[in-house]
Amino acid sequence: MTSLHGLFVPLITPFTADGELDPAALERHAHAVLDGGATGLVALGTTAEPSALTGAERARVLDICASVCADRSAPLIAGAGGNATAESVSAITELARPVAAVLAVVPYYVRPSEEGVIAHFTQLAAISPAPLLVYDVPHRTGRPLSGSTLIRLANIPNIAGFKHAVGGIDAASVELMAAQTPATVLSGDDRFASALLALGAHGAIPAAANIAPRAYADLIEAWHAGDIIRARAIGSSLDALAAALFAEPNPTVIKAVLAERGQIASAAVRLPMLPASRAATEAALVASEAVITRV
Repeated sequence: MTSLHGLFVPLITPFTADGELDPAALERHAHAVLDGGATGLVALGTTAEPSALTGAERARVLDICASVCADRSAPLIAGAGGNATAESVSAITELARPVAAVLAVVPYYVRPSEEGVIAHFTQLAAISPAPLLVYDVPHRTGRPLSGSTLIRLANIPNIAGFKHAVGGIDAASVELMAAQTPATVLSGDDRFASALLALGAHGAIPAAANIAPRAYADLIEAWHAGDIIRARAIGSSLDALAAALFAEPNPTVIKAVLAERGQIASAAVRLPMLPASRAATEAALVASEAVITRV
C-alpha cells in the first residue's frame, strides 16, 4: 500500500472570471503545492467545490490531478461517495483513474446509526479498488462517531485510515490515537492539525496548505522529528492563518488570496458560495504574509 503519511493538499478548483473550469490554473497550482513540500494531492475534496461541478468537470479535475501526480511520482487521494451507500459504490467503482486512496465521507444529513456507518464503510471497502480513508467531519455530516466506532472502522480490511476533522481534540480523538490501530490518521481540521500531530497523527489534509504548503510540511516534519519547540512555533503561526482563511465559507477566502497573489486568474466560486469579502481577503493576506516571512 502506498504510504499516506505527510501533507496532502485538498486542491481548490480554479474557475475563470466567467465561472468556467480553468484546467491550466489547476495544473499550475497542483505543481506549485508539490513544489512547496506537499507529499501528495487530494482531488475533489470539499475544498474543490465538487457538488458545484458537473460530472464531466469532476472527471477533468481528476484527470489533471492524476497526470500531475504521475509526473511527480506523488500519491493522489480522490474524493468519492456521498450519503447513499449504493450511489457511493457506483462513484467509487467508476473512478476513471487509479488512485492511492479514496476519501469517502461519513453519510451526511440522513444521520444513520453508528452501526449503519460501519455497515456503509464495510460495503465500500469491499468493492473499492483503492484503500479507503474515512472522512469524519461531524460539523458537516451531523453524525459524530465514538472512539469505539472509529477503532472498529480502523480494523476493517481495505480501510487505510481517516481524515479526522471533528472540530477539536475530543475523547474520541484521544481514544483513536491511544488505540494505536494500523490505520493512518490525517488531520482534517486546519486549526487542530498541530494538536493532533502531537498525539501521533501521521499527517494532515489542511485546506490552508493551498496557501502555505511549505509551512504545513515543516509542521508535520517537526512533530515527526520530535522537535517540539519548532513544531509549537509553526503551529501557532499557522493558527492565525487558518482562522483568517475560514472566516468565511471555504474555499472563498483561499481563492481570493490565491487570486490576489496572481496564482489563479480569478477568485470565482459557484453558487450557493459567494466571493469572499474584501475585509476577509485583506486579513488573510496579512496572515499569509506573516507565515511566509516566518518560514
